[in-house]
Amino acid sequence: MSIDFERYQGLIFDMDGTLIDTMPAHVATWKITAEQFNFPFDGAWLHSMGGMPSFKIVHEINQRYGLSLDAKTVSENKMRIFTELSDQGDLIPVTNEVLNRFLGKKKIAVGTGSQRGMATQLLTRTGLLPKLDALVTATDVVNHKPNPDTFLQACQELKLTPAQCVVFEDTLLGMQAAHAGGMDCVMVTDKGLEFHPFPA
Repeated sequence: MSIDFERYQGLIFDMDGTLIDTMPAHVATWKITAEQFNFPFDGAWLHSMGGMPSFKIVHEINQRYGLSLDAKTVSENKMRIFTELSDQGDLIPVTNEVLNRFLGKKKIAVGTGSQRGMATQLLTRTGLLPKLDALVTATDVVNHKPNPDTFLQACQELKLTPAQCVVFEDTLLGMQAAHAGGMDCVMVTDKGLEFHPFPA
């Protein structure tokens, strides 16, 4: 199915699992963290939390398993392990092809659940940062995905309305955030890109 991108003035991309294939590294890092802090590891469940900041994922872990882990300590440890990995993931071709096709023709933003330091490091390493007109991270908003704040702030920084933008995501949480903000969403799947319009 072909997607008509011409009708949008802005493209807003999630980062992890959407522009950069970091999710396997993130899940591997959670596995090490689970062993260190002695909590159950469920890779598929943690993968589904993509788009949520690490400290909020720790809250979810506490809730799910009846634990009282310190969110700051665990999440900072997890992020430190991730930064030390030699392979943090490569660019995802299908989304980067769209980004490069419209570079200079449309406004481009990233709206990510990663903290600003981590996001800037990854986007710089992969050469994506200079291509962006706006970057909104977990550091910049209070209410994270599935709330729409990340994408709504990206729209504001691009000086566009939600109807003028389309969001690219790889998780259900991210798609919920896009739709909650009144935006169409393109999901990155194993089969390619799938269009999920804002439910009118």
